[in-house]
Amino acid sequence: MNTEINGESMSSPRRLARIAGVYYLLVGIFGGFAEGFVDPKIYVAGNAAATAKNVLANARLVRMGVVAHLVDAVFFVLTAVALYLLLKHVHKNAAGVMVLLVSLAAGIISLNAVFQFEGLQVATDSTYAAAFGPVGSNALVLLMLDIQHYGTLSAQVFFGLWLAPLGYLAYKSGLFPKALGVVLVAATVCYLVDLLAAFLVPDFANQIHSFIVIVPAIAEVWMVLYLLVVGVKTVKSDKRIPAAA
Repeated sequence: MNTEINGESMSSPRRLARIAGVYYLLVGIFGGFAEGFVDPKIYVAGNAAATAKNVLANARLVRMGVVAHLVDAVFFVLTAVALYLLLKHVHKNAAGVMVLLVSLAAGIISLNAVFQFEGLQVATDSTYAAAFGPVGSNALVLLMLDIQHYGTLSAQVFFGLWLAPLGYLAYKSGLFPKALGVVLVAATVCYLVDLLAAFLVPDFANQIHSFIVIVPAIAEVWMVLYLLVVGVKTVKSDKRIPAAA
């Protein structure tokens, strides 16, 4: 028996969509705090002394950032699972690939958080300064945060790729505007171009980054808002895609 709330089944497409929207919004909040606020405030590329000083001065903030990364990873997986349940009838294999890609990204995010936490440990534990000296200890802090920084950048492969099956499923399902599906796939391309540029031609990447992230931002904000506000489009019975066997 399906549980109903306000006359709507817990497993109904609209309710699943709104659950996915809430999870996706939380991904944006926790991920935005960790990657958009904490990480840039702490990490200074190529400057060990400044990075270690920032970590020491903002130890509590670093701890909050580590937790935010972990919570972000959890809600990212929950988002993918909710969308899988919503869209698996369209193409079960594509929906499964979507969850796999998100799981890989979440795993990298979680591992990166460990390196960030270890950077804090090195900066705040006098044992490391005694063993390696202040300069060596600062260099070790920078190394930990370098790994965390570039690990997060590497995870962008999966941040981008998961949007391709999501865009395909959204387009084919009829539950979302077809334009949204197209923009989600375009966002995958933008994410990958941004990543490749960052590793291959970093100077050029700095010039194009502000422009190339526009499409992914539009795609993901549009998806979150559509899930939260509309849920899904009402599809006529004769146009529904039959559930997979």
